[in-house]
Amino acid sequence: MNFKYYLGVIVAVPLLPLMYFQGKNIRKKVPKLPEAKEPKGFVNGNFNKTINILSIGESTIAGVGIDFHKNGFTGTLATTLSTELKSNVNWRVYAKSGYTVKQVCEKIIPKIEETATDIIVIGMGGNDAFTLNSPKKWISDINNLIDLLQNKYPNTPIFFTNMPPIKEFPAFTKTIKFVIGNLVEILGKELKKSIQHKENVFYYDEIITLKEWSKKHSLNSSNSTIYFSDGVHPSKLTYQIWGKEIGEFIIKTKK
Repeated sequence: MNFKYYLGVIVAVPLLPLMYFQGKNIRKKVPKLPEAKEPKGFVNGNFNKTINILSIGESTIAGVGIDFHKNGFTGTLATTLSTELKSNVNWRVYAKSGYTVKQVCEKIIPKIEETATDIIVIGMGGNDAFTLNSPKKWISDINNLIDLLQNKYPNTPIFFTNMPPIKEFPAFTKTIKFVIGNLVEILGKELKKSIQHKENVFYYDEIITLKEWSKKHSLNSSNSTIYFSDGVHPSKLTYQIWGKEIGEFIIKTKK
């Protein structure tokens, strides 16, 4: 039993009507941005070998807030891995804005065309937090997702990205940041715990804070808008920093 989760539920229940109206207001104000175009590509580094990457997930992996995937998370990830691994990289994105892990299992995994791949990257968590998914159900869905992928690609390493920094979203109210932000961090802790004994499954568990990111990358921390395209989804800058960090995490893990 996750006591933090149930304590959070007790605190959150009286706030649900307020959050409902705040959420409706946010949806009116936040522009509805399209997903990125061209969900597959090739990084040609003129190397003798080529690796294949599948990128799977929700709106951030779908590239909401960026024009083309090559300029966003997966494109940057592929470029980073190409340089570090001295390989050409074939990459493909399978993602949908608004999807939970359960929906990814049901609607995306069966549509994956590739019969083999070398690296799988998964970015999930935001929508499961927004739908108030419980840690128990979340881990059940995560385990199902891992099983589906490992059955399809038995020897391929799976890398989960860090959870979305909901507490940092400028479009959200303090109430929503508190309730949903705490829940997404609980889901992240449960994910870390659940994969500890799984073979070839890894999780980048860093909790993103804009203050630390700004210090780390020598950016202006006083202007949070540089990190967001619409107050919720990443900007081009954020996608590229994030893609590079996950690429470096994969390199470090593979050593």
